[in-house]
Amino acid sequence: MDFGLHNVHVLITGASGGIGLATARLFLKVGARVTAHYNTKSATLDPLVQEFGADRARALQADLTQEDAVRQLFVSASAEPYGPVQVVVINHAYYESRDVPVAQMSLAQWEATFSTNLTSSFLVAREYLRGLEKASEAQKEKAAIILIGSTAGKFGEAGHADYASTKSAMMYGLCLSLKNEIVDIAPRGRVNVVAPGWVKTPMAEEALKNPNIVYRALATTPLKKVAVPEDVANQIVVLSSSTVSGHVSGHVLMVHGGMEGRLLNLKEDLGL
Repeated sequence: MDFGLHNVHVLITGASGGIGLATARLFLKVGARVTAHYNTKSATLDPLVQEFGADRARALQADLTQEDAVRQLFVSASAEPYGPVQVVVINHAYYESRDVPVAQMSLAQWEATFSTNLTSSFLVAREYLRGLEKASEAQKEKAAIILIGSTAGKFGEAGHADYASTKSAMMYGLCLSLKNEIVDIAPRGRVNVVAPGWVKTPMAEEALKNPNIVYRALATTPLKKVAVPEDVANQIVVLSSSTVSGHVSGHVLMVHGGMEGRLLNLKEDLGL
């Protein structure tokens, strides 16, 4: 299938591992030009650059919590031969591995998660839109923002209210506002969300070794399996394509195997 993404410039944040890395590879396979953002580690991106060449793939570093760094990221990304970013996948996020209930959560943790996940996403979306204003009409035809949400944003997650709150804000308030604003710049521009549940990424690898965690993750999931990064990447590319999804905007696509909610109580919790 032709996704209409040949030589379309795609910028993916948090592209050095897991979902971001799988997404970068898939965009390259369908013919896009990819700017892969990373914050601290780029070694995993080197094979992509070597395989597809510097005129198709490149890695750029930026601390996305810093306004000037985000601005410079887009300046560097838009240099020739790539040109303006036409599709942006806002994928980066921080998730505190420890369970920290709200009653014990520090203000510092709450603010750090919001800065890393939500404020940085605002900065990325803003610079993307500012760059899009300078794009040609033909380049604007491919305009799309894909935000990466989470089942935590839909169902909540005890012990991780900071993360869940940032994802809810992205999935609903931010997405639904941006989809009404992007068309003032690019009349066919679209904004959607891909929201996965548990995914077999390096970050989740240790947790998924615990059978109790796997059981809770799959207890309300009909497909009875944990996703792999490619499951999510496939949907990101589909929603990014103006050829395939040109009339889809403001949509939250859950990639969670049919999950119906959180398992809150085990039998022993209920004294049964």
